[in-house]
Amino acid sequence: MKRASILFILFAFASYSIAQAQTDNTVEIAYNGTTATVTVADNISQHLTVTQQGAHVSIAQSDSLASEITYRLTGTSTDGEFYMSGSYKATVELNGLTLTNATPVYSGAAIHIQNGKRINVKVITGTTNTLVDAANGSQKGCLYVKGHAEFKQQGTLNVVGNVKHAIKAGEYISLKNATLNITSAVGDGISCNQYFLMESGTVNISGTGDDGIQCDLEGDTATAITEDHEDEDSGNIYIEGGNITINCAAIAAKGVKAAGDIFISGEPVIDVTTSGKGEWDEDDLETNAACGISADGDIDISGGTLTLTSTGSGGKGMKCDSVLTISGGDITVTTSGGLYYNNGTTENTNFTGNTDRISSDYYSSPKGIKAGVKTQVGNSYTYGGGMVISGGKVKVTTSGYNGEGIECKNYLNITGGEIYVNAYDDGINSAQDMTITGGYVYSHSNNNDGIDANGNIYLNGGLVYAIGSRSPELGIDANSEEGKKVFINGGVIIAVGGIENGASYNQPKIQQSSVSSNTWYTVTYGDNTVAFKTPTISTGGGPGGGGPGGPGGGNSSGLVISAPSTPSLATGNNVTGGTSHFEGNCYVGGGSVGIDEVETEQQSVNDPRVFTLDGRYLGTEVPASFRGVYIQNGKKHIKLQ
Repeated sequence: MKRASILFILFAFASYSIAQAQTDNTVEIAYNGTTATVTVADNISQHLTVTQQGAHVSIAQSDSLASEITYRLTGTSTDGEFYMSGSYKATVELNGLTLTNATPVYSGAAIHIQNGKRINVKVITGTTNTLVDAANGSQKGCLYVKGHAEFKQQGTLNVVGNVKHAIKAGEYISLKNATLNITSAVGDGISCNQYFLMESGTVNISGTGDDGIQCDLEGDTATAITEDHEDEDSGNIYIEGGNITINCAAIAAKGVKAAGDIFISGEPVIDVTTSGKGEWDEDDLETNAACGISADGDIDISGGTLTLTSTGSGGKGMKCDSVLTISGGDITVTTSGGLYYNNGTTENTNFTGNTDRISSDYYSSPKGIKAGVKTQVGNSYTYGGGMVISGGKVKVTTSGYNGEGIECKNYLNITGGEIYVNAYDDGINSAQDMTITGGYVYSHSNNNDGIDANGNIYLNGGLVYAIGSRSPELGIDANSEEGKKVFINGGVIIAVGGIENGASYNQPKIQQSSVSSNTWYTVTYGDNTVAFKTPTISTGGGPGGGGPGGPGGGNSSGLVISAPSTPSLATGNNVTGGTSHFEGNCYVGGGSVGIDEVETEQQSVNDPRVFTLDGRYLGTEVPASFRGVYIQNGKKHIKLQ
């Protein structure tokens, strides 16, 4: 290792002097007010061209040096920048750097890497670094990397983007361990091409004029996913760990937006809030709305904790144009904005009119989760994408006009997991067939059908609790007008508001013409018991007798229950034991359930004798093998186990 080095203090008149020893292949730049000290290792000095004006430093690496250089940046400047160019990989270390570019010389960026290779951006552990770009430049980002940027180590980097993006890479961005705080940006918080990969670390983004994290394609055609993402240009976003908090208030902004697919796995914690209204897209001649997580391709979620909130007009929690797959994770989606209407001339951020005869291009509904696309071709439609839920926990709440909970523009398959939906409009809706073969599904609509499909509905298994708003809306509704129907082949089905006429039952059912509000009911079939609580029941024009978004909502037109063996139904208000589902509105299995805390005609209070509900005497104790409804001490009970 050579110990001699050269210190370049190159001002406008380009002077320099000798400095102390320096590690091979390193350049140190120490910022101090309006100047900077540049120290270059002797072994690479002849391969670099260093120019400097005050604290504005530019370093160009010639092609004669085919090796990686490490640039160490420290200190503070209120008017400086770092500009680097070359043809080889490099490392940039941020070690307690505070750098503001006030009067651009080489670029308006605080850090500009004009190098199309891999750039390691090491945010040195234990340090806090801040970058602010010039307000009068033409830069693409405050921190701009022409190639691909890999953020590493456990320091903190604060970034402000005064012209466009805060962090911009021409190729991919990856993040491991570091903390990135984007406090404001005129454009995106983080923008890249090819793909975005987050293995760990923390990302906090707020104050953006566009999307939080945005990934696009570098070329015209996407590649497939490659091993270790080598030479991949997919437009995909991969989130495998860490913490992401994004707050986007911009019009039609997306918290996380991919031109390709989005994959969320492991145990990341993601919290995205969007509050901007929709807008009219002059290019596509349609409305465009905000969304927490959005992909032009697929979304695949197998883990993590996601909290997605949208308060803006037309805003959505999550959407993709292809297939949404949920196999794990804990997902909570809340939308509260109104319906957004815009025909290119007239805008209404809280439209409440009938949309049946309005082109869908003219409005955006505030949906919770949406997948797939439905395209009109002449007088017919084509359907793309789909939705598959096989695991995890999904909770969706919508309160804005036309706000459906979960909507798929093609097929929708549920095979597992737990789903809880409380929606203004349809709770769960599919444009084609819907199939439920497992899991726990609760779907409550305050103003429409609990579960609705324009195709057939196949209920083959699981526990399904669907609540329609009021007659003529239903708990479960298929498109019978076009010859579609509900097929009940298995599982436990509870439908407040009933099931579409003409449904096919391949297992027993019971039904009654009315149902009480806020009441516990208990279904027993064989040795199994399910206890469920009804919401507020209303015969009026709104949920719970109120207006849109009011509490409760239910259907006075009746109750249908179907189970694998003949079910019996009892009422009661004490539930103990069992496994809780649907935010405590349902219990499956467990200990005993009190049915009526009232004296019966068959015996008096404090009478220890046990009778079945039909009067059969069982003795003075409940037999261990008995399952079902019994009477003891003047009260009705159900033995669950």
